[in-house]
Amino acid sequence: MCTLEKHGNVFLLTLTGNDEHRLNPTLIDSIRSALSQARSEATRGSALVTKADHKFFSNGFDLAWAQAAGSASSSRDRLLHMVDYFKPVVADLLSLPMPTVAAVSGHASAAGFILALSHDYVLMRKDRGVLYMSELDIGLTLPDYFTALIRSKIGSPTARRDVLLGATKLRAEDAMKMEIVDSAHDSAEATIDAAVRMGEQLAGKNWDGEVYAEIRKGLYPEVCGVLGLTDKVIMSPKL
Repeated sequence: MCTLEKHGNVFLLTLTGNDEHRLNPTLIDSIRSALSQARSEATRGSALVTKADHKFFSNGFDLAWAQAAGSASSSRDRLLHMVDYFKPVVADLLSLPMPTVAAVSGHASAAGFILALSHDYVLMRKDRGVLYMSELDIGLTLPDYFTALIRSKIGSPTARRDVLLGATKLRAEDAMKMEIVDSAHDSAEATIDAAVRMGEQLAGKNWDGEVYAEIRKGLYPEVCGVLGLTDKVIMSPKL
């Protein structure tokens, strides 16, 4: 599950509990509910910071929940359901009318990596935790919106190759060199503190959130097209 708190103009979304924050329908519903609340309560100059309790940011889809269906075909159906069910979370983040910051204070694997990458900024703990697209190692192909997001957010073809075709487990400092994360920090607390400070700084810009969201969508047309997000023109009354 997750919680949403507001400190000044910064929304703080926390994946709660001491588990791996595996993305199953229950957690996905909770995240979408929190993002919907942030959207409805957003004002000019809002920002969002996402963090997680304990040593995992998110270890990806809840494969145990899928396998608990019993038969191979039912497990496959559950996995495909999670893939489809998670897609709107990425759309919600890419269309959210405010800057977003992910504080990755532990492992972020597969869909958990995608969750982090869906934010505008990614800050990461450097003393433990990895970014890891595990699909090649476990024998799963990638959903179209995963690859579209990675092409949109990771600029280097070599970095994309290493992430997807090398299944490389990236520590924070290597991810910084590959320009996947924005900064690396000494502990979970330092990572979260830095993310909140960044959120406050971004909120202090006092930007129009709807304009911000439209510019973001224009920056990533491929993934936004796959997600079904459309553009709209906004003109300030100041003009």
